[in-house]
Amino acid sequence: MHTLALQLAPILGAEKSKVPFYIAGGALVAWALFVAMALGMRKPDFPAGLSGQRAVSAITAVLVIAVASTAVITSGGPKPAAASTAAPSSSSTAAEAPSASASSTPETTTAPASTTPASTTPAAAAPASTSLALSANPEGRLTYSTKALSAKAGNVTIKLANASPVEHNVTIALGSTVLGAAPTFAGGSKTIALKLKPGKYSFYCSVPGHRQAGMEGTLTVS
Repeated sequence: MHTLALQLAPILGAEKSKVPFYIAGGALVAWALFVAMALGMRKPDFPAGLSGQRAVSAITAVLVIAVASTAVITSGGPKPAAASTAAPSSSSTAAEAPSASASSTPETTTAPASTTPASTTPAAAAPASTSLALSANPEGRLTYSTKALSAKAGNVTIKLANASPVEHNVTIALGSTVLGAAPTFAGGSKTIALKLKPGKYSFYCSVPGHRQAGMEGTLTVS
């Protein structure tokens, strides 16, 4: 079969269609129908002798070989064409690669410049922090060491020192709204920390009667 395929290749190889395969296949089908219906069904003793058997076998073998040979030849035709069409696409892809890499170059150079202003933003946005000192009269009189305090807007810390035996505290209010207060104590010091916006606040001792006696002042936040 392989030898017959090589002999038929120069004849059928020039044809790029599958027409030879269809012709050989049709002949094989027609021969099979002829043997089965025209001879086999009408002649019960078919094939009559050894020579008839050899003739039928030889014709059938030739047709089978022809079908197989044309199938091998016609099936091998499209593959080189597919390879040849794939080559230009790969070369065109390779040709486009430099332009793609070249277009990405400006993006890498502009990225660091855009991040530079962002690194300075957190430091500029950091809130101010002010620490203030306040003390009660060490002799027990109902007064603070000052009636006026000032601070920058942001975190404000007030440390109250009380060396007298009388209990005191410091309370921060905006109008009638109390924002916070240090614990009431005698001897030692306590601290209150608040985050304040610009404005005028009052500070005073909330122990009954102490504010009315004059233990108060004004905290100005700017």
